[in-house]
Parts: sequence; C-alpha cells; structure tokens
Amino acid sequence: MNIFWFIPTHGDGHYLGTTIGGRTTDLSYFKQIAQAADRLGYSGVLIPTGRSCEDAWIIASALIPVTENLRFLVAVRPGLMAPSAAARMASTFDRISNGRLLVNVVTGGDPVELKGDGIFYSHDERYEVTDEFLTIWRKLLANEKVDFTGRYLQVEGGDLLFPPVQKPYPPVFFGGSSLAGQQVAAKHADVYLTWGEPPKQVAEKLNQVKKLAEEQGRTVRFGIRLHIIVRETDEEAWQAAERLIKYVDDETVAQAQKVFDRFDSVGQRRMSDLVKRDRKSLEISPNLWSGIGLVRGGAGTALVGSPETIAERMKEYADLGIETFILSGYPHLEEAYRTAELLFPHLPISHVQRKSEPQPFGPFGEIIANNSLPAEMERIRK
Repeated sequence: MNIFWFIPTHGDGHYLGTTIGGRTTDLSYFKQIAQAADRLGYSGVLIPTGRSCEDAWIIASALIPVTENLRFLVAVRPGLMAPSAAARMASTFDRISNGRLLVNVVTGGDPVELKGDGIFYSHDERYEVTDEFLTIWRKLLANEKVDFTGRYLQVEGGDLLFPPVQKPYPPVFFGGSSLAGQQVAAKHADVYLTWGEPPKQVAEKLNQVKKLAEEQGRTVRFGIRLHIIVRETDEEAWQAAERLIKYVDDETVAQAQKVFDRFDSVGQRRMSDLVKRDRKSLEISPNLWSGIGLVRGGAGTALVGSPETIAERMKEYADLGIETFILSGYPHLEEAYRTAELLFPHLPISHVQRKSEPQPFGPFGEIIANNSLPAEMERIRK
C-alpha cells in the first residue's frame, strides 16, 4: 500500500460546521503537516484545489524545500490553463523537487464555481476538453513536438525545452465517476481515483475502468480517497466520530446539501446519496461512516475503528485492486501522527520513509523516573 496524507488548505479544526475548535491554516501550519508526513513515512500528500482553497501549485512549491522525500499530488485543471503552460509548470516543479510531483487532473463539478472561473462547458464537454488537454500535455512532457487541432484546443509547433525528471512525465491521477470521466481516465490516467464508497460500489467502478483501459490497450492502477478516525478501540473511534459532528445542526446540513445538489459531478451525487438519511444511520458499510459528507463536499466518508479493524477494511479495498490510500483526519496535524503510530504497524506499506540522520534510540516513550526506558520496565515485568 502507498499511504498519502492531506494538506487542508481550505481550513481545519477539531469539529465540522463550526468555528469552535477551529484552527488557523497558514503556511506555517501547512509546513508542520508536510514535515510530519515526511517524517512519519507517508508516500505523499494531496493538496486540494478550488476557490475554497489556497492555490495548490504555490502551496506545494513552498513545501518542497522543507521536505525531503514527500511527493506532492497537485491539481491540474483543464480549461483554466493552457496545456503548454501546465506542462512547463509540471516540468519545473518536477525538476526542482527532484522528481516528487504527481499530477491530479480535476475537471471541476460545481457549475457556479466554474462560471466564476470563466468556464461554461457542459459536464461532458469538460471531459472532451480534458481529453484534448492531456493529449497535448503528455506529448509535450514526453519531449515530442506537438501539432494538434481539436474541437476545443489547437497547438502548432509546441515543444518543451526543459524536461521533467520522471519519464515520460509525472504520473497522472484522475477521478471521474461518470462514463465520460472513466473514458478519459482509461485513455490517460496512470492512477484512477475513487472516493470512499462501499466496497461493492467501488468494485463495480474499478471493473468498468479496467474494461475501458483494456479497450485502449492500457492498464491503470487504482487509489481511494478516505478520511480516517482511528483510536485504540472501536468504541473510542465511534465516540470520536460523533464528537466531530456534535456542532453540525440540521440547518447547516440542509444548506450544504442544497449547494451539493447544484453540482453536475456524478461523484458528488454518489457521495450525497450516502448521507441523505437519518443521522443515526450513517454507517453505510461496516466501519464506513458518511458523517463528514453532511457538510463537506468531495470526499465525505471515513473509516472508523481500531487499528486492527481499519486495517482489515483497507485490505478489503486492496483486494479489489486499490494500491494508493489518500487519507485525512481532523485536525490534520495530530491525526497524521495518530494514524501513522496506530495504523501503520498493521498495514503492508510498500514505502516507509526514514529520516536522513541516524536514529540510535526510539520509539520508546518518555523515560521513567529519569532513569529507565519503558521497554526495560516492560521486560522486567515479563
């Protein structure tokens, strides 16, 4: 498994839907999370995009020099930028980070936000634009001369003078639950992403993308985006889940769901369908909880439980073909530590990063009575 964490550039706190327990999210805080993720052994971090977020490319660039191994999953938004400009940005980032860029292709799902950005394409037209965009973008980064005339985009004599570190280009991550989205993913994506739906629904989606990719003569890897609420016991974890939404009232939920209803994103519609039910019935699959989706757009589900329980649920997704797990939790700094310390020992993690300097001690907790390591006392008791 490859385990990623999340940089909350749209806000963070101890509770959802309230200023109580809210936290200032600035560059200093993002650095703390990124450095924690780097130190703890996460493979990378996802940096979100949209008008509710700080700009993903600027934040990611600011985090390159304060991390060593961490990879950055950064959004490219077809329609907002030209493919040649996006290719130059990707190449520069990949070179100055020494090959630590991953590209997250986002077409956008809120027509109101898209119009505010000057994009007036229909849902399927956006994926047609994305197809043309990625055709050009991939060829440029692969050091090809590009002449392209499509329905939406045109390039004459395009080329990229400074190549990326990763060949032929930084890996492309792509999410899209509609048929139009899946067809583009099958043609261009290295990793297809799904939000955290019940395993049966995820299996159906992955099988569809596999079939479409085979028709293109390609293979695609898979990832999933989930929140995580892990505690030492299942009971403690469910209590933490309930605390997270203790200030979310029915009016706030209704307002949030009204906004989500205007989205033309099939993925968002599938997420919203999981939360439009009695708040006491938010466990939609064993240990899969949709409470976060009451007020949060996009990823709205969390795995809840003890380390052993969550590891078992993650392995169920892995058995479907999921390799990359993009996780998050509130607040993100503390939960990055909690997830790594409690959950990682139970997972078959493929890449655990280590600090560059030698570590002669630890982890061992606090020394007892200024004299003994806890491990020594445990050996004595045994």
